[in-house]
Amino acid sequence: MLRRSDRAPGLLVGDGVTLPDSVWLGGNVVIHGGTSIGDGARIQDGAVLGKPLALGPASTARRGDLAPLEIGPGATVGANAVLNAGARVLPNAVVGDRAHVRERAVVGEASVVGSGTAVDNDVTIGARVKVQTGCYLTAFTVVEDDVFVAPCVTTTNDNFMGRHEPDFELRGATLRRACRVGAGSILLPGVEVGEEAFVAAGALVTRNVEPRTLVMGVPAKAVRQVADGELLERWR
Repeated sequence: MLRRSDRAPGLLVGDGVTLPDSVWLGGNVVIHGGTSIGDGARIQDGAVLGKPLALGPASTARRGDLAPLEIGPGATVGANAVLNAGARVLPNAVVGDRAHVRERAVVGEASVVGSGTAVDNDVTIGARVKVQTGCYLTAFTVVEDDVFVAPCVTTTNDNFMGRHEPDFELRGATLRRACRVGAGSILLPGVEVGEEAFVAAGALVTRNVEPRTLVMGVPAKAVRQVADGELLERWR
């Protein structure tokens, strides 16, 4: 049950919420029961934390009880962002304005999820990842440490678009350490983008991208190797 609190304007807080005094709260925040927020976190106006699961009647997403939402110390949740119960936002991560993070998703330490981005259920985002504005990370996508995902990237997980048996295994993309995916790219189900690879803007990735390879086009094709001067160790 949600109850009003005088700690911040319009704040609604459920039962069993962990909310240290050091947490900064904007106006009209809703925190559902059991949510845990770490020291020094910042929750901006209109954010909804620990939202209960709501699935369509034909959804094949896993149902059942969810663990409470966890937001780590020093994390920031932007205005009007919605974070479902069962998600985890690790220390010093940022979830941008109007972003949506679903159940069992993990946003890694010091990573950024941009404004208006949707992080679907069962997505894993590593540490120091930058996901820019307006991206869609579909269910079962894996994003390893230090990956850069430019604006409006779309990942997919179902080649049959729902026309399969209920137990069909959905497969998101896997983005290996320090790869970069350009603006507006589309990644088809199950593809792997290798470590330190580069996907050019607007590419349609239909097959695996080898490590340290630059691909571009529709469909994406290898163009050259990523130069030594572009590797992450040069820019740390």
